[in-house]
Amino acid sequence: MSTGSAARIGFVGVDIGTSSSKAVLTDGDGRVLATARRDHQVTMPRPGWFEFDAETAWSETVSMVNELAATGIDIGGLTVSAMGPCVVVTGEDLVPLRPTILYGVDTRASAEIVALEEEFGADEILRLSGKVLSSQATGPKLRWIARQEPDIWARSTRWHSLSSWIVARLTGAHVLDHTNASQADPLYDVTTQTWLPDQVKAVTEHLAVPDLVWPGEVVGGLLPEPAEAMNVRPGLPVCAGAVDAWVEGHSVGVRHRGDVMAMYGTTMFLTQIVDRSLTDPSIWSTAGVEPGSRTLAAGMSTSGSVTAWLQRLFGEAPYEDLIAEAAASPPGARGLLLLPYFAGERSPIFDPDARGVISGLTLRHTRGDLFRAGYEGIGYGIGQIFGLLEDAGEPVQRVVAVGGGAQSRLWVQIVADVTGHVQTVPEVTIGAAYGDALLSAVGAGAADPATDWTQVREIIEPDPEHRARYVELARIQAEAYPALKAQMHALARIQHDCW
Repeated sequence: MSTGSAARIGFVGVDIGTSSSKAVLTDGDGRVLATARRDHQVTMPRPGWFEFDAETAWSETVSMVNELAATGIDIGGLTVSAMGPCVVVTGEDLVPLRPTILYGVDTRASAEIVALEEEFGADEILRLSGKVLSSQATGPKLRWIARQEPDIWARSTRWHSLSSWIVARLTGAHVLDHTNASQADPLYDVTTQTWLPDQVKAVTEHLAVPDLVWPGEVVGGLLPEPAEAMNVRPGLPVCAGAVDAWVEGHSVGVRHRGDVMAMYGTTMFLTQIVDRSLTDPSIWSTAGVEPGSRTLAAGMSTSGSVTAWLQRLFGEAPYEDLIAEAAASPPGARGLLLLPYFAGERSPIFDPDARGVISGLTLRHTRGDLFRAGYEGIGYGIGQIFGLLEDAGEPVQRVVAVGGGAQSRLWVQIVADVTGHVQTVPEVTIGAAYGDALLSAVGAGAADPATDWTQVREIIEPDPEHRARYVELARIQAEAYPALKAQMHALARIQHDCW
């Protein structure tokens, strides 16, 4: 960028993801002016525990915004999203008192889930929160800290999501956006979109309750200290932000009833726009990005993390080679089946002790067959989730494929073939950061709230010739989990003893 572009106004979005953080600088029409990226890793100190250093998220946010500001373009607004729902506890100084506990992939609070169901009633939690209490929920993780780390709990005065903690550092505002709050079960009423006072008091105890805001709301001006560190002007408007998957869906036009976003990332996440709260034990009912909006959601615990695991097994072979070899393997991967429950599973089976399975191996199978089986196994899970969405009462009208994994055309084609649903791939697939930039532009008054920057790059149609084979294998996969559940749980117990 030339310094002559200094008179232009840009809008920044930052997203803290599971494997990397990304930032994007756009103009008011959605043109991408610059991007930045920082790779990182989450930690797994014990099986079923997934954590992240919030200070890493902060330093990455500061350094990426500083990098974008170095273009010489005047930044007019900032929004931050993050993986979620996560739990950060702090004192008044906003210093995290322990590592961030991640979203549904972290399954440590199973005993607290049982206890909260006994305390408030499992059926009543489902009725009020719009979902069965699970590892995705914030409430059990807060209760886990209170019971398992009482010294940390006693020193805590505030609780945050990862994105709202960054917002607090940026502006001083103690807020929580509705996409995060609506997954803080059992604390939030998904129908009235308000806190449940009795549940909040019982679970959060002495901790201050954050104010509820919508993701695009401006919650304050940028404080002088972070402004100086980022090399941008103090006081610029900062929006609340949200859980990354919801912002990413918003960024690609998933805003109308029946629209579904399929996010191909380290984990797989899907959101669907609905016009009313729907209560179904197999799916999550949450708030959306736009004020008053509602969504259904589902998440698989692994996705790209399975293909990354396979790549490591294959000696860090280039992804391009593995994808080419997988493309040469026929549909069905020559009779291989992979159950992708390598970190337990959220949707569609909600079993933290489920484990991965590769079935049908012979001496003739190749690494291309295995890699294709990984893509297909995730595709069968997505197909089951589409069935859950339909059963909840909302037909799937349109599917938009986003996330880093959507760059693999083979993977998106396989999912289209497995599910029978057309996949729309947007031109810009930067991720949630792009949606954050849009919220920044709207919050700064440079774009109308109805603005949609989406342009379609490709529409991928299902191949009808592959349908029969995938229907057969999807049936086998659906039968495999209940048949192997007892063995999976026995092995999970052994693994817990080993680590």
